[in-house]
Amino acid sequence: MADEKSRDPEYKPNQPLRRFLQFLARGALNALTDLEIEGEENFPKSGPLILVGNHFSFIDPVAFVSLAPWPMDFVGGAVTPHAPKIVQFIPKLWGYLPVYRGTGSQYALKEAQKILHRGGVLGIFPEGGSWAQVLRPARPGAALLTAQTGAPLLPVGLIGLPKVFPSLRKLKRAKVKFRIGKPFGPFKISGSRYDQRHQLNDIGDEIMQKIAELLPSDQA
Repeated sequence: MADEKSRDPEYKPNQPLRRFLQFLARGALNALTDLEIEGEENFPKSGPLILVGNHFSFIDPVAFVSLAPWPMDFVGGAVTPHAPKIVQFIPKLWGYLPVYRGTGSQYALKEAQKILHRGGVLGIFPEGGSWAQVLRPARPGAALLTAQTGAPLLPVGLIGLPKVFPSLRKLKRAKVKFRIGKPFGPFKISGSRYDQRHQLNDIGDEIMQKIAELLPSDQA
């Protein structure tokens, strides 16, 4: 019987396709929104790096793709119930590491660690799903990855994206703003599993606080 590792799919994204999709994402956002970007100088010159941001819209990953100087990888939910079916093929086209709720998602975490150890850039929305318009507590994924790999985090505040399609239906461009904060971390955890869990919660709280500082007060 094949062992668990041998059944893991090979994660091998199409990088030329990603660069093309990144070009399209930047063009679409500039054409369809009144876009302002603040803090681009805060991007490090290279990875490893974990981008973390608020998740209020199903098009948030498009914002990350357009912002990053390099084609990046994502850890995200395997099921995306809040995204229209017509666009659900796009994440699969880009390629991402799927997380299945209620499981350890060991495959996604191991591949994410490899990407960061190679100096890659990883995008994570710590809250998980995009069903709210105010920040929610972080899930442990981003905190765990920064602690395991030593990769710093870069917070991003995404403002106005839920208004994009309602505005377009009125033949208007929504005002959208991306605010990029300063890198912080990495963090370390130690002690018993109980201690580490509490440390991960504290790291998650700090991650969300850094994102909150980049958002309007009514969303933070």
